[in-house]
Formats: sequence, C-alpha cells, structure tokens
Amino acid sequence: MTVAAQPNAQPNALNFECETGNYHTFCPISCVAWLYQKIEDSFFLVIGTKTCGYFLQNAMGVMIFAEPRYAMAELEEGDVSAQLNDYEELKRLCQQIKRDRNPSVIVWIGTCTTEIIKMDLEGLAPKLEAEIGIPIVTARANGLDYAFTQGEDTVLAAMAQRCPNQRVESEKTERNAIKRLLDFGRKDEEETTTSEYVDHPPLTLFGSLPDPVVTQLSLELKKQGIQVSGMLPAKRYTELPPLVEGDYVCGVNPFLSRTATTLMRRRKCKLIGAPFPIGPDGTRAWVEKICSVFGIEPQGLEEREQKIWESVEEYVALLRGKSVFFMGDNLLEISLARFLTRCGMTVQEIGIPYMDKRYQKAELEFLAKTCDEMGVPYPTIVEKPDNYNQLQRIKESNPDLVITGMAHANPLEARGISTKWSVEFTFAQIHGFANTRDLLELATRPLRRNDNLKHLGWEKLVQEDAQV
Repeated sequence: MTVAAQPNAQPNALNFECETGNYHTFCPISCVAWLYQKIEDSFFLVIGTKTCGYFLQNAMGVMIFAEPRYAMAELEEGDVSAQLNDYEELKRLCQQIKRDRNPSVIVWIGTCTTEIIKMDLEGLAPKLEAEIGIPIVTARANGLDYAFTQGEDTVLAAMAQRCPNQRVESEKTERNAIKRLLDFGRKDEEETTTSEYVDHPPLTLFGSLPDPVVTQLSLELKKQGIQVSGMLPAKRYTELPPLVEGDYVCGVNPFLSRTATTLMRRRKCKLIGAPFPIGPDGTRAWVEKICSVFGIEPQGLEEREQKIWESVEEYVALLRGKSVFFMGDNLLEISLARFLTRCGMTVQEIGIPYMDKRYQKAELEFLAKTCDEMGVPYPTIVEKPDNYNQLQRIKESNPDLVITGMAHANPLEARGISTKWSVEFTFAQIHGFANTRDLLELATRPLRRNDNLKHLGWEKLVQEDAQV
C-alpha cells in the first residue's frame, strides 16, 4: 500500500508525503569505515554473521597493506541457538584485541542477528570491561535503522554517555604538558589568542568530520569570538569532551537526531537548532545561529559568503536553470537540496529514508526561505519513498540530474538520465566555506562529463538506446 506523492500540492508550504517503500541504503555497520579512522585509539568489533563480514570487506576494501582497527566476531550456529557461552567467547576476543592492539576503547557494533536472538550486549559489556580493564562501548548499529549514516548516530549516542561530567583542569594540564614544552617562549602569543574569545558558555560540536574540516569550522567560529570546547567524537577516546549540565551542543550533520536527543535528555545539554554547515549559505546560517544564541553580533559573514560564491561561479553557471531529483539514501538530502536551490537549480522531489522534523526544523525552514528567495516552487519531500513510483515520476519529469543510491545509478544512466551517487557526498569533505568547490565538483561532474561527450555523438546514441 502506498500514498502517491503529489508534487507542489501546497504551493505555499513544504509538502510532506510518505510512501512506505523499502529502505534502499547500505547497512549502518558501514559507519565503522570512517569512525575507526576518526577515533585513532579505538577498536571496532562487529558482532554478526559471515554476511556482515562480507559486506564490510566489500564496503571498506581488502586493505592488503593496511591493518585497520576493526574485526568481525562471527556468530556460528551454536551462538545463534544459544548453546554457547557468549561472555566467554567475547572475553577471549577482547583479550586478544587488548594483547595485539591495546586500544583505549573497544566498540561493540551489534547487528541484525544480535537483535533477533536478543543478545544482551549491554549486560555483558560492563562485566567484561571491569575484567579486562578497557572501556567497552555498545552500539546497535544494525540494518533495522533507516539509513547507513545512522550507524554513526548510534555510536555517538553511546559515546555521549561516556563523556566526563566535570572539567578537571589538572588532567587537562597534564595532557598538554608536551604541547606546553613545544610552545615554550610563546606565552604572549597564547595570551593574545585566548583574549580573542568572548565570554560564553561551553560549546561542543558533535558529528564525525575529518580533522581539516574541524579546524576550518573552529576557525570560522573563532573569528566571531566563539571557542569550541570539544568535538564528539574526539580524535582520541581519552580526550572525549566534558559535558556538564547546561552546556551548549550543536550538530554538523542532519542524521544525528539520536545523539542530539541523548545529549539533551541524558546529559542535560542545550541543543542549538541550526541549519547544517553544508555550502556557503548553510555555513553562514550555522555560524549566525550559534552567534545569536550567545548574543554575539556576527561580523563579515555576508562578505565571506559572497566571496565564496564569486569564486565558484563557473560551477554554479553549469547548475543554474537545471532540475534535480533526490531518490533518498543518506539523510543529507534536505541540506543538499537547499544548497542546490541556492545554486539556481529546481528541486523536483526530495526522497529521504527518514525525516526527523524536530532535529531538521531549522534546515527545513531555511530550505523554504531559499526557495522563496530564488523564486522556485517548493519541492515535495517524500519519506521512505517507493522506488518504483519514483522511477515513474522521474520518467515524467525528466530531471537534468538524479542523486541516487548506487543500485539505481546504472539503470537510470542507461535511460539517458544523468546521475550522481549519493554516497560520494557522505565521504567527501563538503562542510564549511572552504569546501564549497569540492561540493560543486561532485554535483557538476555528470553534467561536465555529458558536455565533454556531446561532440562524440554520445547523447544521440543514448537516446536511441533508451527508445529501444
């Protein structure tokens, strides 16, 4: 049973539909691919079947010359039928991990199988943690979630509860002893840097980002006098940011609603509901929202954004006046649609596996505002889209670009429709002012490829094949 989406049914509001289709996304255990690299002193143990192992091996590559900090604990028939002792087997594996790698934390990633057989990971972890002397964080990043990016959400929500609940200056001083030694003689410079910040409550950002992007966003806030107290996740588990009741937190990705809820309910933090820093427009709105919460008048953001737009005009010119259709995959769809609308595109439909209207409230409002300013109709947002129905609508509307999961890209290309894999936006550096060019490189690559192939008669050939 499906509910047909009616594009532009309400011209003065964002239109929400739900088709109750299948989830055509990767499994959330794929979050291991980027989290084990981000948290450098961690080890991820995925507890599942051989199928999970095959998926991870394909998703992350063979890595012949690397020794990644993750492994599979494969459940055999005896485990599934509860004939074996789960605790003893996990203890053996974790002791081996401690002996071979000695990580600061072991993260257990539960899979669909552990859910089905009701494996008590949360009950086993504290006992084993006390016995082997290494923290064990349990996260159920299984295929029952809506999108593969939500695996990170589950892990961060679990880690949020491990953050220190008070700030200990002595520990911070001891940890920075080497840094102070290296910075000997630069006391005046440090005092000048510290004085650049205004007095405001502690702010922690949550969301896994590459270190260069973390630095860029921190510097953008520093220009406004705002100091970032910490990142969740931190580069090392031993450096998780302290979270005290009343601290402010702000997300950098739209798929972290569970983490946001945990920070508010469990850690009593105050969430800054801002658009996400994707594209120059989103980055400016993100910084402005944080400034408004702390009572700071933002400086130079309008000029900064305008300068970025001018520097990428050759890319924006390729998108201006064209249409785009999102099939739904990684929960970045609303932010990307808003950005492409600002670039002059018309968004025909936004398919999204799951829509948390509370966590993405600011982004949804920003999307509507952007549509008004650009003079384009509001797109229809289809939650849990039915791909069969979407393909019919794509055939009717004939968009210039379809952003889709990998499963549908080749069939659409065979029908003469330009596509872009949505998963590429997940792994690329697309946050902040400085990465706008990289973001547009991804979005325009299919269009630039088509322009380069036109002189070879490729377009005519594809049309003939589509007719056949």
